[in-house]
Amino acid sequence: MKEFTYTRAADTGSVLTALAERPGVALLAGGTELLNWLKEGIEAPDHLIDIGGLPLYDIEETADGGLRIGALQKMADVARHPDVVRRFPALARSLLLAASPQLRNMATLGGNLQQRTRCPYFRAETGALPCNKRTPGSGCAALAAGAEDTTALFGWTEECVATHPSDMAVALAALDATVVVCGPGGTERRVPADAFHLTPQEAPVQRHTVLRDDELITAVEVPGTAWPSAYVKVRERASYEFALVSAAALVDLAADGTLRAARVALGGVAHKPWVLDGITPLVAGLRPADTAALHAAVGPLFEEARPPAGEGFKADLARRATVRALRDAAAVREGDR
Repeated sequence: MKEFTYTRAADTGSVLTALAERPGVALLAGGTELLNWLKEGIEAPDHLIDIGGLPLYDIEETADGGLRIGALQKMADVARHPDVVRRFPALARSLLLAASPQLRNMATLGGNLQQRTRCPYFRAETGALPCNKRTPGSGCAALAAGAEDTTALFGWTEECVATHPSDMAVALAALDATVVVCGPGGTERRVPADAFHLTPQEAPVQRHTVLRDDELITAVEVPGTAWPSAYVKVRERASYEFALVSAAALVDLAADGTLRAARVALGGVAHKPWVLDGITPLVAGLRPADTAALHAAVGPLFEEARPPAGEGFKADLARRATVRALRDAAAVREGDR
C-alpha cells in the first residue's frame, strides 16, 4: 500500500480548501468503502482527511414536510429513525437490506452514495483483467465474458456494462430526493438523486457521479409525500449480498383502491438507479392486487432493456420486482406509517 498522511478535519471550510488546493486528497468517513479502494488499488491518495468530526449528523424536518439528513449519519441510525420508518418505509427498508449490521453501523449516507461498482473485473487486482473504468482503453472483460449477473440492462455501452450497487440510492431516486453538495467558498449545489450517478452514455466511463473533486456531500433531502412506498431486493442469498435487481416504488391510490399514479426506480440494472419514466399512464386505474394486469401493463417499459448474452433473465426479474414493489407499496396503509 502506498504511504499517505492523515489528518482530522476541524471544519467544513478547511476540507473544501484542501479539496480545491491540495492534489491527491481523499476523504475518510465510515471507511467501509475507501479502505476497500486502498487495498484493491482503485485509489492511492497522498493524504487522507478524516471528516467524521464535521457537524453533518442532524436529521431535520424541511419546510415541505420532508427530511434533511446529514451526510455523516450512519445507515443503521437512519434506518431506525422513527420519522424515516413511518414516512419513508422504502428508504428504511433499503438501508436495512444493505450490507451487514456491522457495516451499517459504520457506513455513512454520503459514503454509500459514492460506492463504486462491484463488477468483479473492476475490483480485480490492477491490470489483471481488462476494465475501462480502471484502465481506459483496455476493454470490458464483463461484456466479453458474458453470463455475469452484475451486468446492466439499461444505459450501458461497449465500454462498460457494470451496475451501481447502492440500495439506498434506488430508494432516494424513487422518492425524488435531492443530494446536497458544498463546493468552493461554501457554495451549495443541489442535485436530483436520480441524476447524481452517471452512465457511460452521459459521461466518460471513468466518471461515476456528478460530484466534482472540490465538492463534499453535506446532506440528503427527502421531500414530504403522503404516498406509501416499498423497497424490494432480489439477491442470491438472504444476508450481505448485493442485488441482482431491486425496485423502490411509491404509489398514489384513489379512493376505490386503484392506482392513480406511481414512481418506480430499479437497482442492479444500470450504472445508476433507473427510473421507469412513463409508468403512471400504464398502471393508472389498475388494482395493485391484480398482478397479471400489472405485469402486462409494465411490460413495455422493459422493451428497451438490452441484456448482454446470458443475462436475459434479469429483464424478467426486474419486471417482477417492479410489480411486487407496486403491490407492497399499496399494502402500506396510513395507520402503519
